[in-house]
Amino acid sequence: MKSELTIQFAGKDSKESDLVAAAKADYKAKGNKPADIKKLALYVQPENSIVYYVVNDDFEGEFQL
Repeated sequence: MKSELTIQFAGKDSKESDLVAAAKADYKAKGNKPADIKKLALYVQPENSIVYYVVNDDFEGEFQL
């Protein structure tokens, strides 16, 4: 089974795959290797247009939705 999550808020659509890619890009931009990611948790706050993420339970980051 393949699934896809799309968050719709305030006229914007954000797909799960795009959020994962953005988290990986932000993680890499902060000097980390995306290949080191074993676990990625995303926390979306559409009312603030922010996505928080946690990599491997020990690295936290955020980016604009």
